[in-house]
Amino acid sequence: MRVLQVEDDAIVARGTELLLRSVGSIVDTAGTGAEALEILRMTEYDIMIVDLQLPDMQGHELVRQMRARRIETPVLMVTGFSAPAAKMAAFAVGVDDFVAKPVDNAELIARLRAIVRRNNGFSHRVLQAGPVRLDQDGRTLAIGGSPVRLTRKEFDLLELLLIRRGRVVTKGTVLDHLYGGLDEPTSRTVDVFLCYLRKKMAGAGAPDLIQTVAGVGYRIDAEMAADAMVEQPVATVGHEARAAAAL
Repeated sequence: MRVLQVEDDAIVARGTELLLRSVGSIVDTAGTGAEALEILRMTEYDIMIVDLQLPDMQGHELVRQMRARRIETPVLMVTGFSAPAAKMAAFAVGVDDFVAKPVDNAELIARLRAIVRRNNGFSHRVLQAGPVRLDQDGRTLAIGGSPVRLTRKEFDLLELLLIRRGRVVTKGTVLDHLYGGLDEPTSRTVDVFLCYLRKKMAGAGAPDLIQTVAGVGYRIDAEMAADAMVEQPVATVGHEARAAAAL
């Protein structure tokens, strides 16, 4: 499950990140509406969590601009204002659900799952770049049609890089994603995982997909990945069940 949260309070944002990552989600955070729009220009998400009060614009305005740009990512709006007028304004611009702070962790996860089930047609389940095809539901990798066996960490690393295609992913971000901020080893671990992953991909015919940005991190070329993004058709019942289980 790919989640973008738009929240300028660093403490709140970090808490939500840890919660969602603990149930297997990949989480990106934007501190402003403008930053969120820029991220959405390059990356697709299964769902967004948007705070009503942002430094540069209201959450309503962010959603209005998203819909005007034909960005149909489902949105859960979170706010300290519980007045009916605030809810009506949120739904009027295309928000999928609305919850008032403070939000119980279990309720937040339940609401996100419900929204994703209702909007499962927006979820991309296969990430593809050139000959590389990563099936997120089946957790399998194929290169040029031939299966490539990955460990769980190698799969998670490649998935993260494909999802954030075109953007540099730092070693710190990789460690945080692989270990959820708990019991993290040194950054040398990322080098080891990446080395094994690159060897397997090179042996299967995709040696240059992952680029190293010296002193910063790693990335996958945006044009190569974006042009090949595909949606895997699945049976409605199975897809919905997996969407609920993925978060």
